[in-house]
Amino acid sequence: MSELTHYIGGKHVNGTSGRFADVYNPATGEVQARTPLASKAELDAAVANAAAAQPAWAALNPQKRARVLMKFVDLLHRDMDKLAEALSREHGKTIPDAKGDVIRGLEVAEFCFGAPHLLKGEFTEGAGPGIDMYSLRQPLGVVAGITPFNFPAMIPMWKFCPAIAAGNAFILKPSERDPSVPLMLAELMSEAGLPDGILNVVNGDKESVDAILDHPEIMAVGFVGSTPIAEYIYSRGCANGKRVQCFGGAKNHMIIMPDADMDQAVDALIGAGYGAAGERCMAISVAVPVGEETADRLVEKLAPRVEALKIGPYTAGDDVDFGPLVTAQARERVLGLVNSGVEQGADLVVDGRQFSMQGYENGYFIGGCLFDRVTRDMDIYKQEIFGPVLSVVRADDYEDALRLPMEHEYGNGTAIFTRDGDAARDFVSRINIGMVGVNVPIPVPLAYHTFGGWKKSGFGDLNQHGPDAFRFYTRTKTVTSRWPSGIKDGAEFVIPTMR
Repeated sequence: MSELTHYIGGKHVNGTSGRFADVYNPATGEVQARTPLASKAELDAAVANAAAAQPAWAALNPQKRARVLMKFVDLLHRDMDKLAEALSREHGKTIPDAKGDVIRGLEVAEFCFGAPHLLKGEFTEGAGPGIDMYSLRQPLGVVAGITPFNFPAMIPMWKFCPAIAAGNAFILKPSERDPSVPLMLAELMSEAGLPDGILNVVNGDKESVDAILDHPEIMAVGFVGSTPIAEYIYSRGCANGKRVQCFGGAKNHMIIMPDADMDQAVDALIGAGYGAAGERCMAISVAVPVGEETADRLVEKLAPRVEALKIGPYTAGDDVDFGPLVTAQARERVLGLVNSGVEQGADLVVDGRQFSMQGYENGYFIGGCLFDRVTRDMDIYKQEIFGPVLSVVRADDYEDALRLPMEHEYGNGTAIFTRDGDAARDFVSRINIGMVGVNVPIPVPLAYHTFGGWKKSGFGDLNQHGPDAFRFYTRTKTVTSRWPSGIKDGAEFVIPTMR
């Protein structure tokens, strides 16, 4: 069993708190490593290191900072197989899915090549008599990210790549469930030429999270995780005067209109609902067929596809559709919600609760589950399950279907499948959800757009990646400039105007 470290000041640092968390292999249930849980003192040391390194990095021109990310992307391609294997070993997702995790982060790093353009300010010549005005976008200083287990490569890169490209130093507190890949990313950034101290990885739990939220030198915090924790981090961080963006839970609906291509809709639901064992914040967990005939056709086609899903360890290669859940606790929670669905009267069309795999009996596997005739008062509808469970909620008509995502407390993602352009346009216009797909089941925006949910799925004014990321990690300074030849003699007592 290996013992992991922190990564501070460009090198691996052993934990000194005496506290550790076990890191499991989800396929076998065996402990494969343990990671240190940082104390407040360890977090303080990392921040001090970052604060000392940041001014010189900020003084470097943005093109040179972008070149470090260019080299980083080359190294990600070089080590793609190694990163994917480490990710799958700790998370449980398949190797192709793990590579997708890395690639979606890599794409944000590529977007950050444009830092010289994205950091440009504005200029107005002759704003007043002899007066020019211009704005500067300047880094905040030391910033931090608290990232989840389900995308241990992608979301850290969504956070630290734009922050570092903008001239900040970064403290990353990844999930203690699968911490190896974030440490590997930090190593690659150092190899790419990032100065020591600009990216620090501090493994930990609530103690280190609270230390981040309370530290006076950390100017901004980004978080992805559950809504209760997002609300906690947002309120505590804001109370301490920090800029905070938090992304929480989701309950993503996909509306299937009567005119939809049913085979296409079923393909979309299988991939979006069961990929990565449903452990995606953009997973489709609610299918909303419009009309009884549509619902009957949908369930008839879905059921055999769910029953045929291939489940197993990532080592089985391309023969696996999805793997185990990340921990035993995650599995028990999903099973508890499936049981509640049965108890509350939903029709469990496909029951994956008893799935077991020879040789992996202690792994955290659960088979695909499909519910029909779910109603909005049931726990499986109200709560984010975060497992391979799809609920079918039948709608009488389009307006009835629209109300379901509109009235749900979460507003992360949604989709509509239809051939009717008018229906799609109306849906896009009216829906109160942050990310919308039209015949696209997982509408995760590409790196040059911005990612973020509404309602209880997102807290803060600015979203992740895209131009919003550079706005979040910088602040604007506006300069009004006039030179002596344009200054009148005598004091001026009237506030300056454009007249």
